[in-house]
Amino acid sequence: MLKAVLIDSSAIARGLLNTVLIDGGYDVAGQAHTCAAGNVLLIKHHPQIICISRDCIEADEPAMLAMRKDWPKAMIFMVSSEFDQATIQKAHAMGINGYIVKPFNAGTVLKTIRNTVIAAVKRQQKAQAGAQGANPAEGSDEA
Repeated sequence: MLKAVLIDSSAIARGLLNTVLIDGGYDVAGQAHTCAAGNVLLIKHHPQIICISRDCIEADEPAMLAMRKDWPKAMIFMVSSEFDQATIQKAHAMGINGYIVKPFNAGTVLKTIRNTVIAAVKRQQKAQAGAQGANPAEGSDEA
C-alpha cells in the first residue's frame, strides 16, 4: 500500500482528499497545514505520494524545493482549484509530477495518481533497460 502525506492549509480540503485516498486503498500517513509541518511528516513517514496545495507551495517555495531534493523518488501532486499554463510550467520546473483539481472527483483523483505512478515506473524501467543495453559486458565474467 502506498503511503501519502497531505499538505493543505484548508482542513476541509485535507479531509476530503484523505477520504478519497483511503477509499482508494492508499495509506494516508499524515496531514499538515504548512510545508514546514509537512516536512516533519515526510521525515517521520517516508511517503511515496505527497499532495500539496498550490497556496502552500506559493507561501513557501524553498520548502517545496527542499521536499523535491530530499525525497527524489516521491510522487508530488499539486492540488488546486485552478491551473493556468504559467503555473503548470513553474510547477513542472520545481519537480511536480501531477496535478489534482479541486473540487475533488474521487475517480479522477485516483486515476490521476495511478496513471502518474505507472508512467514513472515505465520511465524507470526504460531507463534501466537503456543502461543495461549500454553496458552489455556488465555482469559478464569474461576478461
